[in-house]
Amino acid sequence: MRLLKVGVLTFIASMLSGVLSTGVLAQPVAIASDTILRPLLPPPKALGSESATASLTRFSFIAYGDTRGRHDGIKVQAEHELVIESMLSTIKAARTPQDSIRFVLQSGDAVVNGSVASQLAVSYAPLINRLTQEGGVHYFLSVGNHDVGVSTNLNDPRRQAGLRNYFLANSRLIPAENSARRLKGYPTYGFGYGNSFFIAFDSNIPDDSVQLVWVESQLKGLDRKRFVNVVMLFHHPAFSSGPHGGARVERQALAIRNTWMPLFRKYHVKLLLTGHEHLFEHWVERYSDSTGTYRLDQIVSGGGGAPLYAYVGEPDVSDYQLASSANRVRLDHIARPSIEPGGNPFHYLVVHVDGDRISVDVVGVDWGRGFAPYRSSSARMGEGN
Repeated sequence: MRLLKVGVLTFIASMLSGVLSTGVLAQPVAIASDTILRPLLPPPKALGSESATASLTRFSFIAYGDTRGRHDGIKVQAEHELVIESMLSTIKAARTPQDSIRFVLQSGDAVVNGSVASQLAVSYAPLINRLTQEGGVHYFLSVGNHDVGVSTNLNDPRRQAGLRNYFLANSRLIPAENSARRLKGYPTYGFGYGNSFFIAFDSNIPDDSVQLVWVESQLKGLDRKRFVNVVMLFHHPAFSSGPHGGARVERQALAIRNTWMPLFRKYHVKLLLTGHEHLFEHWVERYSDSTGTYRLDQIVSGGGGAPLYAYVGEPDVSDYQLASSANRVRLDHIARPSIEPGGNPFHYLVVHVDGDRISVDVVGVDWGRGFAPYRSSSARMGEGN
């Protein structure tokens, strides 16, 4: 009887919390007293403000995506845990302060259904708290289709429930709601660290004009003498060769190609970190404008624990290149996934910033150790090469 009473009180408290914070009846954030969704823990040491890190030109960070698991809401994500264990080893093995891992970026799909708070509380949060507490690193999550749903209607109940859980879980990790670096009401934000600037946006709604205007305002207002590297974090890649890509062009990918890629070229964005496909691949777009010739890298890294995918086929990019002919756009697929899911292991990226040069190490996990998607595990990015 006492257990039933505790469960009822937990349910009522969660419902009241939703009413007080949103003005409408919210979905419960708990299914039992021990599965309440709480904010993820920030690391003991703060990341450092934009002004405090202005002189940094050399540092590293981790990037990965798609951590949802088969038993979300029941137990901790087993495959994601393998990735986290490897990340913690990498973080602890950094030899110099300049090479230490400062933060982790996740490109979306934390759990199977982000509107179910228990999935985040039971299966995902314990692992992220290990990263922030044991690893001492900050953590930034963008949103995927499993986090907030696929509807483009901002008032869609599935989206609203997913956003409530996202904002609650990440409230101590992403910029504050009313800060200059966050778009109010959206999981869209930016932050500067050292000589680099990072923007996360919601690619589930790529045609949303409010978000697009806000992101462009952030890009337009950057001091590019300081922020020589601009990195975008979002879920849906513009180009991919897995089951979400190939001959199939999803609406999000089409909008990214038609609307966002010209914006990235306009402001000379250097690196796109995406997921959605549960594999690894690397695209390079080379283009020119009145100021010179540039290179834009897109890395798809969806090996964080979700069921693995395989190569399906090359996407048709002829219309895209024709529409971008003024910039003389040329695309190269420099690292392709395997046609066998077993050739695309769970993995993550260690990205190294050294001035205006960026390089990446791809770290395969468990049976994927030794993963060499470039015929090695590393690649260097830079203008013109």
